[in-house]
Amino acid sequence: MGVVKDRRRQRPHDWTPDQDLLDQQLEIATDPSRVERMRGELEMGFRALSDVTNGVAVFGSARTSEDDLEYALGRELGRRLGEAGWAVVTGGGPGTMEAANRGAQDAGALSVGLTIDLPFEAGQNDHIDLALNFHYFFTRKVMFVRYSRAFVVMPGGFGTLDELFEALTLIQTRKILSFPVVLVGHDFWDPLVDWLRDTLLAGDKISLDDMERFVVVDTAEEAVACVEETCGPARAGA
Repeated sequence: MGVVKDRRRQRPHDWTPDQDLLDQQLEIATDPSRVERMRGELEMGFRALSDVTNGVAVFGSARTSEDDLEYALGRELGRRLGEAGWAVVTGGGPGTMEAANRGAQDAGALSVGLTIDLPFEAGQNDHIDLALNFHYFFTRKVMFVRYSRAFVVMPGGFGTLDELFEALTLIQTRKILSFPVVLVGHDFWDPLVDWLRDTLLAGDKISLDDMERFVVVDTAEEAVACVEETCGPARAGA
């Protein structure tokens, strides 16, 4: 254990909550204890979110400032979803996530935040009614997919792209039923869509059907309309 402690002291800023799982050379936790923690997080999520049947996940950058137009759009999106009867589910952090949660509360709708232990990011925002904290990314992802009927994805970085392609992969491989994946912001997303079409599709790495698994819109109104076009209206009383 002395070696382990030394290695952690030498790189405190690099250390992440998942390092004990990913680095096989470090024996900070035993495999049974890891499994128990994973099980505990899954059980916690299933128990706490069991009544969320109208969830729509909203993803976006944690770095979006409150005076940014994307923040205003995220808040409007959360409000419009809430007014239509949807619960808004985000990663619970600052930026666009905060904006969407705030918009949901503006509408009096359920605002859910699924936060993750990160060494470099502020904790949960102040606009959450139901907050759950996760240690492992994959247990948190299960909750997004299990309790969201659609994904709405605003401009963001690696984390946002990770959630986007996780959803598209699960739909493509039929691990989950197809559900709406709505990208907000043509200026941001069109270059990626062009690359998917001109490189992946043209190179036979994906199929034409894969290009139809998402839509791109510019407004919160369009995003909500896309959700309801596929899902129908939010279920009354749920």
